[in-house]
Amino acid sequence: MNHDLPLVSIRHLEKRYGALTVLHDISFDVRRGEVACIIGPSGSGKSTLLRCINALAPFQAGSIKVAGIEVRDPALDKRGLRRRVGMVFQQYNLFPHKTVLQNVMMAPIHVLGQNRHDVEERARRLIAKVRLQGKEDTFPGELSGGQQQRVAIARSLCMAPEVMLFDEVTAALDPETKKEVLVTIRELAEDGMTCILVTHEMGFAREVANQVYFTDKGVIVEHGPPKEIFNNPQQSRTREFLDQVL
Repeated sequence: MNHDLPLVSIRHLEKRYGALTVLHDISFDVRRGEVACIIGPSGSGKSTLLRCINALAPFQAGSIKVAGIEVRDPALDKRGLRRRVGMVFQQYNLFPHKTVLQNVMMAPIHVLGQNRHDVEERARRLIAKVRLQGKEDTFPGELSGGQQQRVAIARSLCMAPEVMLFDEVTAALDPETKKEVLVTIRELAEDGMTCILVTHEMGFAREVANQVYFTDKGVIVEHGPPKEIFNNPQQSRTREFLDQVL
């Protein structure tokens, strides 16, 4: 495997809903081990972009390659793609009648057909990694929002993805539980996991990102290292946005 090639490569991506263009001529690369943060006002197409990367949303033109797999290929094996691309949403989407351990173990056993004993060992390790050891037999309804979100992260990691997508994962959380989730993501990034995050947490983006992409009305207005974007934005639209949120 050529480690010089980007793990995720997006070229001239166009996404429309009827006459409405939600993503226009989006191109960028994310290399293995990098963290890319996508920031911008609500409705600027950020979440849709993530959904295009793991084939949850079809797109009309352009190309997305993940680990060499062309997402727009009509013969795409979506299951194969989603093994490589983990995604964590704003809603936790946990099964309420399954314990934490069962939630984390389900996909590798049922989707990948992996050995239950091996999966359980990995799941327990990941539950500890997101600092929820002791909660293995707890049901989601007994957990805080931040704890449920960390279970969702462990569940995604249990598929051993190559890249993790995070879509506004702290948006519904109160400040205290939000911090727990951000710490978990920071640790993943430090461990070398490739991450693409859509986030409103500017301080976090400044801390963990290698590249920050500011999007507005479906286009990338400006991108660069966090230091440049936050301290010295070149575009007036970027400055305007940051003045409102910082």
